[in-house]
Amino acid sequence: MPVVLGVAFGVSFLVPATPAAAHNELTGSNPRDGARVASAPARVELRFLAKPSPTTTKITITGPDNVVAGGTPAFDGSRVRVPFKPAAAGLYIVGYQLTSSDGHPVKGEVRFTLTAGTAADPSASPSAAASASPTGSPSAVGVPPAGPASATPGSSTASTVPAASEQSDSGGRWWIWALGGLLLLAALGAGLVFRRRRGAQ
Repeated sequence: MPVVLGVAFGVSFLVPATPAAAHNELTGSNPRDGARVASAPARVELRFLAKPSPTTTKITITGPDNVVAGGTPAFDGSRVRVPFKPAAAGLYIVGYQLTSSDGHPVKGEVRFTLTAGTAADPSASPSAAASASPTGSPSAVGVPPAGPASATPGSSTASTVPAASEQSDSGGRWWIWALGGLLLLAALGAGLVFRRRRGAQ
């Protein structure tokens, strides 16, 4: 009998202590903490151990560049759903702050990454197009195939013209040498005739 009374007293002591000692806390979320999602969900859901009070509960969602991506939370028992308005792909932080029934504050955050969903910044496409157009136009202008092509035939004609001029110069020099040789032969012949005449006298 004393044993039974002791057990009953122990159980009666432990049972009321459990809810009194338990503070409200987050038990799960959708998307879960650390998740990587390819498509943006319509809302973010937080699940708590106990029903949070709408008057003391604050939930915020911030995305890349600290853009606010959440709306007004809706309470459904121990669940809280917040409309999700994604700004761009990147890291999103769901911060929550509430007060437990025993008066203890509870705060934390859930992080997830949106890998795709919204398009990239449209301002990037004009800059890319602007950067592409200058590079394209100089390449079209600077590619002067006509320049090198015209230079190639020009160089060939230039190489032909000097060759012809050299041939003409060499031909002129041969005529000069031939004329000089004839003059030299004439001088030698005149010298021989002059010597013979002197010898005959």
